[in-house]
Amino acid sequence: MDRAIKINPPVSTDEVRALQAGDNVLITGTIYTGRDMAHKRLVELLQAGKQLPIDLKGQFIYYVGPSPAKPGLAVGSAGPTTSYRLDPYTPALLELGLKGMIGKGTRSAEVIAAMKKHGAVYFGAVGGAAALISKSIKRAEVICYPDLGAEAVHKFYVEDFPAIVVIDSHGQNLYQTQPPQYKI
Repeated sequence: MDRAIKINPPVSTDEVRALQAGDNVLITGTIYTGRDMAHKRLVELLQAGKQLPIDLKGQFIYYVGPSPAKPGLAVGSAGPTTSYRLDPYTPALLELGLKGMIGKGTRSAEVIAAMKKHGAVYFGAVGGAAALISKSIKRAEVICYPDLGAEAVHKFYVEDFPAIVVIDSHGQNLYQTQPPQYKI
């Protein structure tokens, strides 16, 4: 593994624009979680002209629904969710200052355009490594939508959370650039 870049949210647009597709990062600080239903509710609040229960400016959202914590741990297994399901909601959140999303899988052209416009990145977390990833989550609390269970919005404090920049704020996309290298 190349040397990892340490980043601490909240981040500035300049910090995000310095990241390039392929960069390995270690995230330390606060990140939020959210999946389909939570994103739907957040965007519905925006559409109704109401304030969100969290300030997204400079923040990252991890697309995860963590399993219950075992004694002594902040969370149980915490692997990434497939990201394209959040694409209908993402541009509105990027407009509010969201600077990064963590998940797995491809993103739509609309999301990538919004990332370029607002200076945001998409990080890949390794699917199948949920137990390993959860070790970097030191504290977790439900911030809103507790009725959604594991899909509620959580506030995580993470230390050296491993991720890779899959799509950078300039539109460089590993899902497009890397597969051709391995065609036979």
